[in-house]
Amino acid sequence: MKKILFTLSFLFFFLCYSQKKYPKDSYINPLDIPIVLSATFGELRSNHFHAGIDIKTQGKQGLNVFAVADGYVSRIKVQQYGYGKAIYITHSNGYTSVYGHLKKFADSIERYVKNIQYKKKNYQTGNIFPKKNQFKVKKGQVIAFSGDTGGSSGPHLHFEIRDTKTEHVINPMHFGITTPDTKAPTFNALHVYPLGYNARINKQHNSFKVPIKYIGKGIYKADRISASGIIGFGVNVFDKLNRAPNRNGIYSLEMLVNGKKYYYHDVATFSFAESKYLNLLIDYEYYKKYRSKVQRTYKTEANKLSIYKDLLNNGKINIIEGLNYNVEIIAKDFNGNKSTIKIPIVGKEINTLFQKQLDTTGYKIVAKKFEKFTKNNVTIAFPKNTFYEDVYIDFEVEKGIAKIHNPTIPIDRTYTLTFNVSKYTEAQKEQMYIANVDYPKYPRYQNTRKRDSIFYTTTKTLGNYTLKSDKIKPNIKFLYFKDKQWISSLKTLKVKITDIGSGIHNWRATLDGKWVLMEFNHKKGVLTYNFNDKKLVGSKHIFKIVVSDNVGNTTERSITFFKK
Repeated sequence: MKKILFTLSFLFFFLCYSQKKYPKDSYINPLDIPIVLSATFGELRSNHFHAGIDIKTQGKQGLNVFAVADGYVSRIKVQQYGYGKAIYITHSNGYTSVYGHLKKFADSIERYVKNIQYKKKNYQTGNIFPKKNQFKVKKGQVIAFSGDTGGSSGPHLHFEIRDTKTEHVINPMHFGITTPDTKAPTFNALHVYPLGYNARINKQHNSFKVPIKYIGKGIYKADRISASGIIGFGVNVFDKLNRAPNRNGIYSLEMLVNGKKYYYHDVATFSFAESKYLNLLIDYEYYKKYRSKVQRTYKTEANKLSIYKDLLNNGKINIIEGLNYNVEIIAKDFNGNKSTIKIPIVGKEINTLFQKQLDTTGYKIVAKKFEKFTKNNVTIAFPKNTFYEDVYIDFEVEKGIAKIHNPTIPIDRTYTLTFNVSKYTEAQKEQMYIANVDYPKYPRYQNTRKRDSIFYTTTKTLGNYTLKSDKIKPNIKFLYFKDKQWISSLKTLKVKITDIGSGIHNWRATLDGKWVLMEFNHKKGVLTYNFNDKKLVGSKHIFKIVVSDNVGNTTERSITFFKK
């Protein structure tokens, strides 16, 4: 029943939005500088589509961010990762604009948020929903200042437009927030896939790259293919805009077979719930091996993305002996600039020279069933529908490392990984944690729950895991000030914190015995306290900070300074 409702909701979503016209003249640009993008809407990210556009801020922070239309602040959120400091403005025309990675909010909003942070004694606020009339804004009003907070890789403004009722994100370019673009997309690679057991391509049953050559005017030509049975294609493609060198995502991808449309998708709009199915749009195995995203021009059975339109046979091509086929794959950007790959195919029955071996490794997963396996004190448990289809996986435990297949298979849900730790002493267990060791030199802490004789974690990634021990305390370094120093000219206190084991878990700072807000730049490992937060009393002050890692190792330091 849930599956039927999910499918119907996506169908309704598609019918509502496929022909929708958006107000192009209602909004202004959120910055008062020329719009230059470092990322476009719908770009392929890790496990999700990019939900907005990233507007460059000329490498600076602190630029004025404007409300794009009249409305009210309906939501505020401050988090360590993700959008960092973000503000949401609801407009009367049924849409909500979102502004992320901000340095700070406008004064009245900043005071409101700081009061909540000090009340909670926590930098991260969770979602804050002010009253509807608390922060009304006018078009062009400064609501915040651009920054680099959260999961940002450099100063920029992340900007979104959402349907207020459904929370579906919509390409902001449909609302007139655009940038000059006269450049056609660029094809990097063409891949071909046998999609049936009897399919053959150039005397083999394996997927491979097909050489392509640019012949001018947006046209690419592929080498001729001999094939039989059901096959599909995939492309690695990017787009560039006029004012920036960034390799951005495309807007739409289409495939014609002998002039007939077999495949089409675009990224005009989508829901957050379906974004995870990006892993079925791309060749996930190829991406995990080579870090290159190849978009399929056919749809797999488990893929529930709503971005597809006018599919014929789900984009799969049945090649018949004796017939010739002319396939065209067309990539377009938002402005309609396009590039095309032309692929000639001849239908020919072929005796296979290279046959892909069937995967029959020891542990079979039936996707619709709960599966659980135990080996050498390690247990893996997969809820039903963790995998998109039935698969075979490898599972070995060697020298304490649990090797759970490899991370080339996309999964839909988290599974549980459990280690039996009964052989360790209580003292040893206190300093142990579960780590991902796909890259042995850089073990990654997994959120480890401890219960009597077992440690367990949940994850959505296959790969290598083991138990690690962390006996080293975090390191604390005061920046730009020393003990018993006058620092009247400083506007902030900065502290660098690092940990070489399980990683930083939390910190707590006090000034003259009272909790103070320290903003953490995790990219630089620097905590910052702003003296504007609280008025100092007297000239002698004691600053104290306590930092803990993920297994409880704790470092505490205090310093005396003088400031009026």
